[in-house]
Amino acid sequence: MKDNTPVTRGFDLTYGRMDWQVDPAIRAITGRVTLHFTATQDLETVALDLSDTLNVDSILYHGGPIAFDHVPGDILLAHLPAPLSAGASDSLMIAYHGTPPQDGFGSFVRAEHNGSPIIWTLSEPYGAKDWWPCKQDLNDKLDSIDAFVTVPFGNRVAGNGVLTREDTVNGDLQVHWRHRHPIAYYLVALAVTDYAAYADTVVLSGGPMPILNYVFPEDLADAQAGTPATVDEILFYSGLFGEYPFSDEKYGHAQFGWGGGMEHQTMTFCVNYGFELLAHELAHQWFGDKVTCGSWEDIWLNEGFATYLSDLCYAQFRPLEFPGVNAARIANVTSLPGGSLRCADTTDLNVLFSGRLSYNKGAQVLHMLRWVLGDSAFFAGCRNYLDDPDLAYRSARTTDLKAHLESAGGLDLTQFFLDWYEHEGYPSYVLEWGQDPGGSVALVLHQSTSHPSVGFFALPVPVRFSNGQQDTTLVFDHQTDGQVFSAWLPFQADSARVDPDRWLISGQNIALRIPMLAFQQEDVVIFPNPAVDAVTVYLGPGRAGAVEWLLSDATGRVVRSRRTTLVDRRVDLDLSGLLPGRYVIEVRPNGGYQASVRGVVVKL
Repeated sequence: MKDNTPVTRGFDLTYGRMDWQVDPAIRAITGRVTLHFTATQDLETVALDLSDTLNVDSILYHGGPIAFDHVPGDILLAHLPAPLSAGASDSLMIAYHGTPPQDGFGSFVRAEHNGSPIIWTLSEPYGAKDWWPCKQDLNDKLDSIDAFVTVPFGNRVAGNGVLTREDTVNGDLQVHWRHRHPIAYYLVALAVTDYAAYADTVVLSGGPMPILNYVFPEDLADAQAGTPATVDEILFYSGLFGEYPFSDEKYGHAQFGWGGGMEHQTMTFCVNYGFELLAHELAHQWFGDKVTCGSWEDIWLNEGFATYLSDLCYAQFRPLEFPGVNAARIANVTSLPGGSLRCADTTDLNVLFSGRLSYNKGAQVLHMLRWVLGDSAFFAGCRNYLDDPDLAYRSARTTDLKAHLESAGGLDLTQFFLDWYEHEGYPSYVLEWGQDPGGSVALVLHQSTSHPSVGFFALPVPVRFSNGQQDTTLVFDHQTDGQVFSAWLPFQADSARVDPDRWLISGQNIALRIPMLAFQQEDVVIFPNPAVDAVTVYLGPGRAGAVEWLLSDATGRVVRSRRTTLVDRRVDLDLSGLLPGRYVIEVRPNGGYQASVRGVVVKL
């Protein structure tokens, strides 16, 4: 039961009480999970997800056992003794035990650190059922949970929400984590080992909030050096996107042995305390936890946002590093010609969690949306998306984000999302520009695309003109290939650069300075002239297709010729190896236009 499961199954989960017994020295779990629910239709069977390698001891309903089927495919069917009417609320308790399978990224892992045993969970995307009976439906969050966990003395238990109790009972440690916010199935978590614990504190509008850190004792010094940065990041994100969504409880970090991090609600699991990792996982508390993607097709709403918010942290706190990080993400996205932001195969974890697409392309698409909309509208749209009562602490799709950005910016983003979310590829630009002595600039902006699914990306394109002492950036609303623009500069520029600050996902951009005559007449223009080893012939606007060019010396003898295809109405000729002198260039049509064109070049 994955994405194709009916979103309700006839009931809405409301509350979960988990009673678990775990020993980090043994890869096993014993549990009793009580689930409260409301029927959304007349209900006879409650269908849950639970690995068929786990043993179900009983299902109790109103204190008595009921019939159930635990069938292949990890489906647990609890048969109610009498139909439950739509709108009625009820509960049942599943008692189970066993050794969880090792699926996904390691949904229930036993390992060691510095000789000490540890067990942790990582349920994203489909692994919760490997260790507790749940409903793996992104559109049905539990409204609240209580987790009671018993472990051998000497260990600590990391979990969701507020730690209300740590007691010693019969030589074991019993803890109670209470969480009073809606939570998706894959964000429920526990980790058990001999943690060292300490807290940082952030002051929010409601007062101080703890940032609780459970770390390996051998890494305590590194943790204490790294986690305080989270204080400033929480305040930074809260200023941009609204206060930390679980400010009445806590935020925290629990160290584990997986090679990365996981944004478990209110308690991120992390392998270390690196700047980008902590910023990324913290960002998920807004994008992924408060508002969760409503389908794994839209995983970019989780991962793209978290990646982009970590980039915002670079820009805010490590500004010298941001340009390099931004450029590296674009280089990664453009390293292959295709790839859709929409995840079509949600069963393939390599596709679902593609660093190039779900993470980096997702982040850079958000960066472009900020460029297209402007800062005010972009951040207002994101905040409205998070605060929408139909989405907050629930789930959302890409269309929901689109609607809020359109409303905030007053723009129709239908084509943008079609190009950048549904379809594939990216643009590359060739800019031809020239400037006259009075400062007037003429330019033609050409675009090619890396994938046939998009014929043209309509975007505002920034161009920076400079001369070493002065520079200015102009933005051109690029709507068609070969579009002609004009501008004026208060200085004579000697260079131009397309998208100098890398707002756009684009690659292999070129800016070519050409003589102003090439913009002003239909005849051939040769530049530079005189020339040394190479020359470019500019033909009149609208000329395209296959041509043959011939180079003749002063006696009329053809010394060089070649067939080629016009690229942006220009032909590049190689003059290397020729003797200095005067040569006639003739470009003959081979389809496309009728008349030959001639010009003279002086070879130095």
